[in-house]
Parts: sequence; C-alpha cells; structure tokens
Amino acid sequence: MAKQYATELKESIIARLLAPRNESVPSVSKETGIPVETLYTWRIQYRNNKRTLTTEVIRSDRKYESEEKLMAVIETASLSELELGEYCRRKGYYPEQIAGWRASIIQGLSSTPQKADREQLQQQGKAIKQLHQELNRKEKALAEVAALLVLGKKVAAL
Repeated sequence: MAKQYATELKESIIARLLAPRNESVPSVSKETGIPVETLYTWRIQYRNNKRTLTTEVIRSDRKYESEEKLMAVIETASLSELELGEYCRRKGYYPEQIAGWRASIIQGLSSTPQKADREQLQQQGKAIKQLHQELNRKEKALAEVAALLVLGKKVAAL
C-alpha cells in the first residue's frame, strides 16, 4: 500500500523543487525522508498537469482532522526541539503547523478573547460604515462640482 502524504506537504516540497529555489531532489529526499522516485513523480505530474496535487484521500469527516491535530499537539507537548523535528518528519508536518494548531487550540479554549473579538469586530463594522457614508458624501460633492464645471463651460461657450 502506498504511503499517503499531506497535500500541504506535497505542495511545499514541489515549491522547493521548482524555480526559484530549484533544490535538488536527492537533497530534499534526504532531508524529508521521502523517496527520490516519489519526488521525481510529483515534480513530473506537476509540470505535466496530468493530475492535481489535491488527489489525496479527502476525509469526509472534518472532526477527524481536528482530532488528528489535537493528537499531534498533545504528542508533541513534551518533546524537545530535536524530537519535535523528528516527529514532524515522521508524520509529514512542519513544526510551525503544530505551533499554529497549539495557538488556535489555546485561543479556542479561552473565553475572554471571544468577547474581545466580537467587540473589535463591532468597532470595525462601525468604522467601515462611517467610511462608506463619508465616501458617499464626497462622491456626491464631486458629482455636483463636476456638473457646475460643465455648466460653467457651457455658459462661457454661449
């Protein structure tokens, strides 16, 4: 059975293999642990556009992805930086992804930022409404000045 890689991982590796970075396939293979043949295949498929990179098995259950992220955060909570790097290579993640997942979990569990976020959104909504009103007022004034200018030119022409 062929090993399935995350679409984000595939796309980031293909980006490394193509211009402007043009990293060598063997060096990327050595760094990521993905076989050289697989990397060549991905690069050829991308260049020929015979299939898209999103042909991974798409899970219909979004909860499973969340559970997978949560498990990754839990499993990496006590790991050192070196162990984290090894874990990420083994699972096909990036340390930055896990850090982002950890931050979103912490933010989701705290109750005060939600209220602050709502208040901030309300303030931004009010500011946007005021800016739209001001823009409409200025557009009307500009249209009036343009009309007066045209009428002035017509009077001068007569």
